[in-house]
Amino acid sequence: MATAEELKRRVRELENELIKCKQRRSSEEQVHARAKIEKMSAEVVDSNPYSRLMALKRMGIVDNYEKIRSFAVAVVGVGGVGSVTAEMLTRCGIGKLLLFDYDKVELANMNRLFFQPHQAGLSKVEAAENTLRNINPDVVFETHNYNITTMDSFTHFMDRISNGGLEEGKPVDLVLSCVDNFEARMAINTACNELGQVWMESGVSENAVSGHIQLIIPGETACFACAPPLVVAASIDEKTLKKDGVCAASLPTTMGVVAGILVQNVLKYLLGFGSVSYYLGYNAMQDFFPTMAMKANPQCDDQHCRRQQEEYKSKVTEHPKQEAVEEEVVVVVHEENEWGIEVVSEVTEAELQAASGPEPDLPEGITVAYTIPEKEETSGQTVEETDQSLEDLMAQMRKM
Repeated sequence: MATAEELKRRVRELENELIKCKQRRSSEEQVHARAKIEKMSAEVVDSNPYSRLMALKRMGIVDNYEKIRSFAVAVVGVGGVGSVTAEMLTRCGIGKLLLFDYDKVELANMNRLFFQPHQAGLSKVEAAENTLRNINPDVVFETHNYNITTMDSFTHFMDRISNGGLEEGKPVDLVLSCVDNFEARMAINTACNELGQVWMESGVSENAVSGHIQLIIPGETACFACAPPLVVAASIDEKTLKKDGVCAASLPTTMGVVAGILVQNVLKYLLGFGSVSYYLGYNAMQDFFPTMAMKANPQCDDQHCRRQQEEYKSKVTEHPKQEAVEEEVVVVVHEENEWGIEVVSEVTEAELQAASGPEPDLPEGITVAYTIPEKEETSGQTVEETDQSLEDLMAQMRKM
């Protein structure tokens, strides 16, 4: 039987071998990695990874897509939703990604997207950075392998949110919560309320067939503590819901849908196009997408949330929102009927003709479908009346 010293020596040997394997894999990935691109280009060539993204600008969807490079986004939780979210943002060309997680990649995670079997044993943030850097070396990555709910880690987490922007010393532009437990969500909520940091929360149900995303603007919308989930409202300890040997279900489809909706909302928020959803749910059983917006709770348990609400009220008082002025609609009353209703075509004859296009030159007797034949002009001659029968008239025509 091996002694304790022999086991320790064997562990050190295995650790060294693992480091060498990681270095070899990293070197192989760098050989195939593309060079960095200094400026996004809209040139339509096979070698341009941004041509299809820049097409959004050409089509009028986004005013300035290149602005995506000026944003820094923190992703907390690099699991089923967070890893796919990070990959989508990387492929979109985000400026900087900060990844937070303390877990390791396991073979039990292979039912999800992103991670691969050879990454088992690596920390999720390390495995994610290796993959994402190879996909897009233009993105700046910052990884933190710790649990944000511990005292020391929480302090460091708040520091990176405040100073970890694209330019060091400036805050990140958005925080994305992709964690799977209540304690971590509350930690993110507390940090963002204290800092006044805008963030988006996301989640997938334990039965894997529903999920949601939520935009949280401190002081303006409900924070996570303003409207606590059922387990909190019912005073149920979250730990009692989980049984030994039983894990929550997860589907790559549901997680992929939630991650896609989350990143879509992130892009709309950062680049300023479309309508940003304050809350969007997803029920896979009925393909149902409920939406809503929740105001902040004045009696929220979080003191920083209440402080942010007061600051928001002061801002609204000092700078009231400009309400859109509706143009007065002139009502035309028609005298043809007692209700003043008249049906008028919105398309002029000239527009109709232009839409129809030129009429083709067709053989005699053939007309174009769905066109009204022109009225034949009469010569002004009239047919004389006669007492002859139809049979007699037919007989006369045969003789002619």
